[in-house]
Amino acid sequence: MRIIITIAAALVLAGAPGIGLETKPLAFAQGAHGPTGSPPADATTPEEKMRRRFPQPVRVGALIGTRVLDEDDVTLGRVRQVVRTSDGKIALIMAYGGWLGWGTRDVALPIETLALIGPNVAALDISPQQIAKLASWSGAGAQQIGADETIRIAVSRR
Repeated sequence: MRIIITIAAALVLAGAPGIGLETKPLAFAQGAHGPTGSPPADATTPEEKMRRRFPQPVRVGALIGTRVLDEDDVTLGRVRQVVRTSDGKIALIMAYGGWLGWGTRDVALPIETLALIGPNVAALDISPQQIAKLASWSGAGAQQIGADETIRIAVSRR
């Protein structure tokens, strides 16, 4: 019996034809970004990324006061309101910066860059450095979305 098991294991490991487990030559790792060291070009738009994250309906009132987290689960701010911008896109207005609530400013985060992660909102496609560079939200040409209205936001997990 041991001989049969040993022969079968040797055939599998050798990639014998007819067994169904063909082996391939090993390739040496070239790093995360390939041989050139540059990241791969990502032509995916933020809207396409959001569609891949299975956007779900959520009541706007449930988002108000929700923490916005970065990739390390550090709180960047809290959602103050949800608006439809002049070009028809939805944005979450977040209080950003400051210290213990002093010196904050409102910034508009595009809904395509965010996702629900548990009871919080995660900033997936926008870094804290990019948020810091955003202009302060003026509200010009935007409509506030009511707390009882429903919007769609992506869902994610870590």
